[in-house]
Parts: sequence; C-alpha cells; structure tokens
Amino acid sequence: MQNNNHKLATKLIHAGAEPDPTTGAIMTPIYQTSTYVQEGPNEHKGWSYARGHNPTRDALQRALAAIENGKHALCFGSGMAAIDAVTKLLVPGDEMIVGNDLYGGTYRMFTKVFANFGIKFHFIDMHNAENIRNYINSNTKMIWAETPTNPLLNIVDIEACAKITKEHNLLLAVDNTFASPYLQNPLDQGADIVMHSATKYLGGHSDVVHGCLIMNDDELLARLKFIQNSCGGVPGPHDSWLVLRGIKTLHVRMQRHCENGEKIANYLRNHPKVGKVYWCGFEDHPGYAIAKKQMRGFGGMMSFTLKDDSMNAAISVMKKTQLFSLAESLGGVESLIGHPATMTHGAIPREERIKNGLVDSLMRLSVGIEDADDLIADLAQAIG
Repeated sequence: MQNNNHKLATKLIHAGAEPDPTTGAIMTPIYQTSTYVQEGPNEHKGWSYARGHNPTRDALQRALAAIENGKHALCFGSGMAAIDAVTKLLVPGDEMIVGNDLYGGTYRMFTKVFANFGIKFHFIDMHNAENIRNYINSNTKMIWAETPTNPLLNIVDIEACAKITKEHNLLLAVDNTFASPYLQNPLDQGADIVMHSATKYLGGHSDVVHGCLIMNDDELLARLKFIQNSCGGVPGPHDSWLVLRGIKTLHVRMQRHCENGEKIANYLRNHPKVGKVYWCGFEDHPGYAIAKKQMRGFGGMMSFTLKDDSMNAAISVMKKTQLFSLAESLGGVESLIGHPATMTHGAIPREERIKNGLVDSLMRLSVGIEDADDLIADLAQAIG
C-alpha cells in the first residue's frame, strides 16, 4: 500500500498500484470493458459503466493524486477535455482572468467556444500577480495560470496568486504541464486545481493523448466528477495504462530533461547567430527568483529567436534539424522543434501574439533525453 509520506521517486513507482487480486499481476491490468455484470439492479462492486469508472483509470487517478500531493484526481481524454471540464464550472455572466502568454489551444477554447456562452475572459500580464487585482469584479470566479508559460517561459507566482484568490473567494487553476509534478506542485502553494496535459511529460513517450485534474476539495471533486461523467470526455483504459506506465519513469526522465535543457540553453545563448533565448533557469530571467522558489529545477522547455529575425530564417533552421523533429507536442523522450506562430499558437491573432512577445521567428524546443552533445551538434549544423 502506498504511503503518502514517501518521497516522490517512490510514489512514482508505487502510487495507485496494487497486485491484481485474481492473478497477482504486479502491473495494473488493462480492463478493456465497457460495462460490468451486476448482482442486482444497481448492486455492483463499484463499477457499473466505463464512462463513470474503470479500474485501470481509477488506479491512474490514485497515482496522479499522490504524485501531486493531492487528495483527488480525474482523468480525461486529452488536456483540452480537462480544461473544458474546469471551464464548465462557470455559468453565463461569469468571468475568468487568464495569463496572456498561454497555449494557443486554451486561448482558442476560451475565445471561440466558451465566450459564445456568455463567459468573459480577461487576458492579462501575470508576471506581477498584483496586476490580477485590477481585473477582479463581482463576476470574477476563477484565475487560470500557466507556469512556466507556453512558449515564452514566463513565471507566475502561484503562492501570490493563491493569496489573492483566497481573499476574493475565487478558484485558482494552474496548468502544470511544462513543469510536471517532478518540478512543481501547485496544490502545495495554494492552487485549487492542477491541470496536466498528460500527453506530455507524464506519458513521456509520445504515444498517448490524455489529460487530468488534481484537487483537494471534496465538493470541487463532486462538481468536476459530475461534469466528467455527464459530458463523457474520458480516456480509454489502454490510454490510462500508458500514462500509468509513463509516470513510473518520470523522475529519471525529468532529471535528464533538466540536465540537457541547461546545456542547450547555455549553448544557444552563446551562439553568435542566436538572438534571444527564453529559459527560466537563467539568473537574469525576470522570473528566476520565483522559479527557484516554487520549482525544483528548470526543465527542458525553451524558445529562441535568431538575430536574423525573419520567419524564413527560422524555417530554414527547422527544416535542417535531424535529431530535433519538427512536430507539435512536447515532453517526450525525443527532442522536438516547433514554430509556435503557425503550429501550437496559430489560433492566436498575430497582433495579439506580437504584442505579447511571440514573434513570427520564435522557435520552441522540447529537449529530450538523448545525448546532449549530439543535440548540440544537431543545432550547430542547422543554425550554421
């Protein structure tokens, strides 16, 4: 039985896992079933229909709650399905305050889907958490924060945000995808909800699409569980099993992501053809002090521009890389390079992107766990 006092590396291996009672299998089975035989009407062993519960998914939810130091977790078919469920806590007329540097898919959902149902979103600079106060009114119900942000690696002070939300009886939801539970645990710093696109670091092998929410409050669990079951954005048992398997190596993978990330960020910063490098581990990064306070490392995500600040120059680099594959997503064992302006953040209007610093030539790296020297050599030949 998992002891919640165990350290993270131990939790990652053992949380949520119990030997199969029928066979003694040490790994959680994939319960590939849509329904369950009942002894009588509504007389069952905790499972009646797989949209509501599945033993494989239940094991993963226990594991996710444990590794985020939370009480409850819910799994979804994607990170966007998880965000969808959180936003459905709001009703027409409610308002949400959101960081202005965030994943383009989140921006698209808020502005193109939920705005049509009468929910208002304020996209603001959260570098100074006190700025949030300027947008709070009687309709405000939630703060949505990414930290580190995607793709500019800005840092939001979770504890400072939580202080404000508690003063005004608001919910604080934090997208913890870039950091993973290995580097950051927002519930410990006062967040009410933690969201992960488990497709990324939690799964870790670019072979599953998955999302999750972690929380402590029982009432909040009940509301989100109702939405999860009623709206049906749940993952299948095989996807749940893949994430359950992935998190068992999160700590060893993240150690290498962090080591490689530091080496490559410093290499890029010293390259004569590179313009700006966005990585929160630089001591002169404006959010460095906060990152050092609330994170246990700086991760393997970064973005950079060239001194030849043109889209054509950036495209030339992206077409030349060999180990850095040009692809969307992040957090897998392999290294990826992407172009936020046309890929992950294409839904954000250009004027909004430029205003927030996301220029056309920006490239985003998800640094994998290959040999760092080989990755540096790949960037060297691509940049020239």
